[in-house]
Amino acid sequence: MDDELELPDNWGRWDDDDERGTLNLITREACLRAAAEVRTGRWVSLALPIEPTPILSGPFVPAETRESPVQQLVLHPEHPADSVCASLDVLVVTNHHPRSTHLDALAHIAGDGTVYPGRPLAESVTPAGVHHGSSAAFSTGIVTRGVLLDLAGEGPLPEGHAVTARDLEGAEEHAGVRVESGDALVVRCGWEFTPDPARSSPGLSLDAVRWMHHRGVSLYAGDIGDAFPPLDPAVPFPLHAVALTRLGMPLIDAANVDDLAALCAELGRYAFLLTAAPPRVSGATGLPVNPIAVF
Repeated sequence: MDDELELPDNWGRWDDDDERGTLNLITREACLRAAAEVRTGRWVSLALPIEPTPILSGPFVPAETRESPVQQLVLHPEHPADSVCASLDVLVVTNHHPRSTHLDALAHIAGDGTVYPGRPLAESVTPAGVHHGSSAAFSTGIVTRGVLLDLAGEGPLPEGHAVTARDLEGAEEHAGVRVESGDALVVRCGWEFTPDPARSSPGLSLDAVRWMHHRGVSLYAGDIGDAFPPLDPAVPFPLHAVALTRLGMPLIDAANVDDLAALCAELGRYAFLLTAAPPRVSGATGLPVNPIAVF
């Protein structure tokens, strides 16, 4: 099937044991290009705010709490002095929750029993942790130039819209910017990332993923990912099953891009320095992240 569909991949491009994938495209030149975008001292977060849900119920818990990607237990076990109490908490985090901005590690999705770059799933992901393609690849953070392609400038994309290379190039022309090798691509479609069973969300098509491969995109972030329900039965999840698994492209899911779009429009600039620094935790399939765009 892969040959018939001519799916792109980076398997073996850098190393048979490679765990960084398209982050290898963030060269010194790409970082310098990113640094050159910092001219105003303005910045904005691309993370959704999270209000933890209490683990314990009781009289101080609101009667109604919205399901949260983080559950919290607050403790008061420390009394270093008679007049001092140190409060501690335990957080239980669901890394791939659709209302949590998070960074997918390369082992998050497997295709035909393998993870990037062709390593057996059973050897890479175990109940004791991820041994290949884990969050360890992000341990020093990610710094590169980000480019926002706003497809929702005139309103949200219609239901079931398949984002194509033509859409992305049209947004480039409108913004007066071009995605270069090593850049992070940020896409805005005007939708919430959380699937709505009553509506068919837009999503990136295989054509768009091929375009990202051709341009050398190092990292993807957006308010949409793969369409739900899938638009193409032959390749139902092109962003996660092709870009992540075959290209080795880390994905920032559930990004908050509205504030970024507003600042880009105000400044008339759609390129910026982007940092993505999740907790320095190894052996996970993904981690919460607070991406920062600096102008």
